[in-house]
Amino acid sequence: MKIGILQTGHSPEPMRANHGDTNDYFLRFLAGRGFDIRTYVVVDGEFPETPQDADGWVITGSRLGVYEGHPWIAPLEAFLRASFDADVPIFGVCFGHQILAQALGGKVEKFKGGWSVGPNTYHSPLFGEQKLMAWHQDQVVERPETATRVGWSDFCENAILTYGNRALTMQPHPEFTEDLFMDLLNTCGGDLPSDIEQTAHAKDRSNLSAPQFLAVVENFFRRRGTFATANL
Repeated sequence: MKIGILQTGHSPEPMRANHGDTNDYFLRFLAGRGFDIRTYVVVDGEFPETPQDADGWVITGSRLGVYEGHPWIAPLEAFLRASFDADVPIFGVCFGHQILAQALGGKVEKFKGGWSVGPNTYHSPLFGEQKLMAWHQDQVVERPETATRVGWSDFCENAILTYGNRALTMQPHPEFTEDLFMDLLNTCGGDLPSDIEQTAHAKDRSNLSAPQFLAVVENFFRRRGTFATANL
């Protein structure tokens, strides 16, 4: 099965020797599942020719905002709408979660409640309780009509969305390991409000659900089981 990674940002330069670029996070996350994976660096203007160039698409995270008007944002939204209409499955994380919502008529903005950084518990009757890493201030504050809320946290109302069996998107980062997160926090934590940075360092980062959630992602791409049809 061919999976295309739509890379929407670059990792901080000091982290690349140990962790690679943003697409490499997902290459490791999806490793060992038999996928044939190609990266398209859309943040630098590299796009697939058609939605059918892959059997499924992954949209990465980014330090950028989906509402910032970068020249590649509108073409990416158009590509995602075309992929959605063509019934090519889409999995989006953080920025990827937000850009698909925006492309399909939802609204994303900086959350008035501030930042969420570090491990959080996400509640989902569909997927079970998940402990996953977060790093965001932006949130989906209005869901598209086609989206169903299937997961949330105390901080993020629309943390996990499904779009029938066509798309699965989530605000937290299942591709973040503890080591990757700590390197990111040590590299970029100084850009955060000091109380947020201190709290992130103090949080319990053990027993993340990312390895278990990988099975959800693989099942979505390979079997396309119908998700819940009512907002939870």
